[in-house]
Amino acid sequence: MVSGRWITQAGNKPPRSLTACSSLPPEGAAAPAVRQSRSCGPGLQRSEPPRLLTVRGSLPLEQGVALAVQQGRPRSPGLAFRPVRALIAIFSIAACAGAACAAGTSDVKSTTESAGCKPVYLTLDTGHMEVAPLMADILKRHQVKVTFFAANERTQTGDGSLGTHWAGWWKARASEGHEFASHTFDHTYWRADVPGAGGAATQFRVRPSAGPSEGKESVWTAKQYCEEIGRASTRLQEITGKKPLPIFRAPGGKTSPALLAAAKSCGYAHAGWAPAGFLGDELPSDKYPNDLLLKKALQGIQPGDILVAHLGIWSRKEPWAPAVLEPLITGLQSRGFCFRTLRQHPQYQSWIEAQSGALPGQATK
Repeated sequence: MVSGRWITQAGNKPPRSLTACSSLPPEGAAAPAVRQSRSCGPGLQRSEPPRLLTVRGSLPLEQGVALAVQQGRPRSPGLAFRPVRALIAIFSIAACAGAACAAGTSDVKSTTESAGCKPVYLTLDTGHMEVAPLMADILKRHQVKVTFFAANERTQTGDGSLGTHWAGWWKARASEGHEFASHTFDHTYWRADVPGAGGAATQFRVRPSAGPSEGKESVWTAKQYCEEIGRASTRLQEITGKKPLPIFRAPGGKTSPALLAAAKSCGYAHAGWAPAGFLGDELPSDKYPNDLLLKKALQGIQPGDILVAHLGIWSRKEPWAPAVLEPLITGLQSRGFCFRTLRQHPQYQSWIEAQSGALPGQATK
């Protein structure tokens, strides 16, 4: 059983970005990520900083999730308010609006819990986008701000998730105060490091799951990979008029220390998710129905966790969103949690502030 709250890959140091290993999906599908998967497994080693774990080995995706589910029968999420709990929830949510919740802190749990606000960080990656309007309505209704990681993925309607058809949707989210970051433009998976010949810099074997090179493998330099991250950020700024955060999320959370170093050198830190923050929307719905995923999330999520879901998953027969999204939000809020963006995350705040003065494509020292 994995102990500790975060999962990261070796070599991913400042700003302590979180990553989760996962298997590569079928072409055109989004990649699942859990704390143990085909590319990660039971071999655990301590890495710096403390409380971060390096995960190696191999374990099938569904087996990894099944282990987590089987650790104990999920308790009832208790979505119905009792009078006393309702008063506690009202107090907690109101307290979240104060300065203690808005201010960043290096001690997420102790400082913010004492102020009545237990922060979590909901992040949403692009997908087929058909459920995106319904998800946006829920976020607005409950005054939840999220961080969107966007790639130009294939969509059920329109010309891609960063295409002209969806431009108005993204602009509306910017006006509501959400944050944006790159998911690579063509949803490009890192496949392996390629040693440079004659002592040259490491290169990377990659495979996009969207765009003109969909499904084709090629070898990129660090500069080319940085340009791929930057393309999505540039497009987001063109659409929204808002500068994206200097962070990115690799599709599937798949990275290497060399890839992370390359991205950092051009001004992008990697953001993954917490083990309990994998909300399961990419899993097969016959084995992992929505009610089970909801109960598991409400039972396992802890203060400071980064959560991940998607704006539509092609393969899931019983769509996770919007069915689970609203009870997840209200269930967490009833327990005194509040939602914040990664701009406010204590492990990214200093990085984001430092990069605000950097030139495009360059990281500050």
